[in-house]
Amino acid sequence: MPETPKPYPGLRATDSLLAPLIPHMRALDAFLDAQVGEFEPAVRDLVRYTFGHRGKRLRPVLVFFAGWDGDEPSADLVRAAAIVEMVHLATLVHDDILDGASIRHSSQTADARYGSHAAVLLGDALFAQALKLTADFPTVEVCRVVATALRDVCSGEICQTFARGDDALSLDAYRRIIKMKTADLFEVSCLLGAMYSGRGGDYRLACAEFGSRLGVAYQIFDDLADFVGDAGKIGKTLGTDLASGKFTLPLLLWLNNLPQERRAAELAAIRSGALDVEAVAARLRESGALRACRENFLAELAAAEAAIAPHKDAPSAPYLAALIAFVRAQMERLPVD
Repeated sequence: MPETPKPYPGLRATDSLLAPLIPHMRALDAFLDAQVGEFEPAVRDLVRYTFGHRGKRLRPVLVFFAGWDGDEPSADLVRAAAIVEMVHLATLVHDDILDGASIRHSSQTADARYGSHAAVLLGDALFAQALKLTADFPTVEVCRVVATALRDVCSGEICQTFARGDDALSLDAYRRIIKMKTADLFEVSCLLGAMYSGRGGDYRLACAEFGSRLGVAYQIFDDLADFVGDAGKIGKTLGTDLASGKFTLPLLLWLNNLPQERRAAELAAIRSGALDVEAVAARLRESGALRACRENFLAELAAAEAAIAPHKDAPSAPYLAALIAFVRAQMERLPVD
């Protein structure tokens, strides 16, 4: 493993897993900074603001690790990482409008800072620029997989919007929604990295499955964190799922195990505002729904491990395995028990 360069502001000292990616992240920052100039002057401050509030950047990490060869990042990998990050940031801009969230990555959301009208169009502009970048690759396959993922992410959000307030949402429907809205972009991130890894088709398929499973697990974690997370540590507004009528896995597992009369009474209390997020979280913990969510989360991580297991000789293997440990550690910080 190469010597660790000086610290990078997006990574904490404890994130030794990501230390080898410091050159990659610096290259990604430089690429995104250059992209700001591609927008109209009046829009650049909005784009710069959005790019400047980085989260964990898990999707670029997936691109870089799936395509890992131990060398400096190639231009293709950096461009692919920028594309998925841009798509992700665009979805967050739109999500925050839909959820009425004011904080993201410990800062004001674009909606709160610039207003909904500008934020909607900002997200659209970021989507368009990401697709424009796919045209710089010599193959249309990159454009195809990114456009497909983008379509599915937006479709997942539409399905979730239609499902708001639907307490009869099935677990299969919930899983389908989070597969589209979250896991598909994880999947395409791994696929893009694998495409430029120099390895064969089996490796690409394994990476795609790894990313999909990891994405489902991460969304389950996010849904749990919305009830029991620490807003200061998570860095975003919490409780938005309950407030916006989203029936996510914790709620569904709790409600589905209640007797009919009790279920109706609890739903009425939630809809009237008599039960706030703290009160609901207490019921979720007492009922065992939080622990059941964690079991679902762990099952997805196990499936991700199984997907990549046949490729343990790949340079990426230890890093992808360590990513699973990283995501698992996020869950361990939540007060589930």
